[in-house]
Amino acid sequence: MTARELDAAGITDPVLRAAYHRCRELNAAHGKTYFLATRLLPAEHRPAVHALYGFARWADDIVDSTDPGIDDSLRGTRLAALQQRLCSGLRRPSGDEPVVLALADTARRYAIDHRHFHDFMTAMRSDLTVTDYPTYADLRTYMHGSAAVIGLQMLPVLGTVVPPEEAEPHAAALGVAFQLTNFLRDVGEDLDRGRVYLPADLLAAHGADRELLRRCREAGRQDRRVLAALREFEALTRSVYEDARPGVAMLDPVSRPCIRTAYILYGSILDAVARDGYAVLHRRAVVPGRKRAAVAAEGLVRLAAARLRHRVRSAEARTPVPPAPAAPPAPPADPNRPVSKEVA
Repeated sequence: MTARELDAAGITDPVLRAAYHRCRELNAAHGKTYFLATRLLPAEHRPAVHALYGFARWADDIVDSTDPGIDDSLRGTRLAALQQRLCSGLRRPSGDEPVVLALADTARRYAIDHRHFHDFMTAMRSDLTVTDYPTYADLRTYMHGSAAVIGLQMLPVLGTVVPPEEAEPHAAALGVAFQLTNFLRDVGEDLDRGRVYLPADLLAAHGADRELLRRCREAGRQDRRVLAALREFEALTRSVYEDARPGVAMLDPVSRPCIRTAYILYGSILDAVARDGYAVLHRRAVVPGRKRAAVAAEGLVRLAAARLRHRVRSAEARTPVPPAPAAPPAPPADPNRPVSKEVA
């Protein structure tokens, strides 16, 4: 976390500053796409976004650790400890876990509903025991806690030009769209962790199943049935992006360039998957650096325009409006002028 960002956010306590800095490190290391987009937010909002994503990344790392010395029992113990620290931190500023300190401070500053954090932890715990999803409806239930609530947590930080409840469904949809994109990109890696996020009924509709996915990954080959399922999953994901799209215009104008950039960059992952022949069982699709740079540059232009409009409106609001000139006084009446009478 840069000193300028922390100063802009009014975060002066040295312990809290260090905690926010730790969250920024996690976001930069693990969430490169969104970290790039976050650079387009006003400096005073960036620490809060890093706190929210840093905590999510911290919990996710506990669940997804590939350390052979860590089994599900130990993961469950660590998640329970994190949950306890979270509950304590949300009740009162305390504890020695930097990520929780920053998250709790952000929750207080922006009055974020604590339910969103608890729903997130419930989803993380389910990852220890649930390894596949029979239907898309089952997957959506999981994603409420693992993805939709991230969008809902972000909304108070980003600000809206409409009542928050109007923007909430779109914010939740964007969180889900981002996670569906990750699921498609990471099919092979998730399979290595023992998880399949492609719904079983979607796979079955194309004659595929978990076992076929495993055989294709082990043999390093493609299968037309798997390809058909992946294409359908991509189409489903794009439909969720469409559900999320109207929400961008509902945000505070200075927040829109960030979210629009993230929207485009994550959508570009879907393009990269298709361009790579849906080879997600064998390698991770990557958005070209020139594409990322071009989208970020466009975001900077939009941000500059939004900030200029904001400054102009602020200046106009501060400029006193001169009173309207008084009307000239009426000439004195002529006492010798005859008075006309209306004729009934």
